[in-house]
Amino acid sequence: MDILPQLIVSGLAAGSLYALMALGLVLIFRTTDIVNFAHGDMAMFSTFVAYVLITAYGAPFWAALLAAVAVGFLLGVFMDQVVLRPARRASVISLLIATLGVALILESVAGWLWGWEPKPFPRAVRGAPLILGDVVISRHSLLALGVAVSCAAGLFALLKLTRLGTAMRAVAQNRLAAQLLGVPVERISMLSWGIGAALGAIAGLFIAPFVFLEPAGFVKVMLKAFAAAVLGGFTSLPGAVVGGLLLGVFDNLVGGYLTTQLKETLVFALIIVVLAIRPQGLLGEPLHRRVA
Repeated sequence: MDILPQLIVSGLAAGSLYALMALGLVLIFRTTDIVNFAHGDMAMFSTFVAYVLITAYGAPFWAALLAAVAVGFLLGVFMDQVVLRPARRASVISLLIATLGVALILESVAGWLWGWEPKPFPRAVRGAPLILGDVVISRHSLLALGVAVSCAAGLFALLKLTRLGTAMRAVAQNRLAAQLLGVPVERISMLSWGIGAALGAIAGLFIAPFVFLEPAGFVKVMLKAFAAAVLGGFTSLPGAVVGGLLLGVFDNLVGGYLTTQLKETLVFALIIVVLAIRPQGLLGEPLHRRVA
């Protein structure tokens, strides 16, 4: 049996979740010029909240998902308003270190509250997998793909069809010019952080059944999302989607035809090759530096 169709479909399902996390990363970066190294841990913490609601209180998956989205949004707002806003004039490196510090704090708090041992996370839907010819896909993976596509489409609609989206695009294009035109830059920054973290929380709930849930368990997921953003172009939201899907498919092809031990190595080798040829990523815009 030819396993290529199976590898591609499974890769698209996994890649859609990498793309969803990468969208949050790129959205935050476009509007604030900050790479959020706490992105994966914010998703982890939100997923732990959903886990407690499901296992301890018997909440349905969708209610837990809404709670996780709310927690993710609040974590994003907290990061922007409490952690980064007072240090807005600091160097970029200092702000990056601040996000890394928050990541370590979230890991420690999660371990203190819920323990360090891996926990199995329930799937959104159960039942027999769907079989289409030689392709077998679980209902959870199919739902994850649909949710990721819907969230990406909703984000693009928000950016293109609403006044809020216009303001966010203006801030991403030129923060100072947008401020001079009356755009509430600080509020847009806060909303971008909240929305970006909420997207990560959604991805986290659908990824958790595959990787188990533990305080440090989302490090590889974060690296994959970061790699997807870099591959597609860190300045391009469509690039984040394309990068995530390509990364998921390539990851599966390497594991299916070559070796599972070197999947991460070969994935990042591919990214290095792409960046050597096209430094701005597949769909990113080249950076222009002003020379005095």
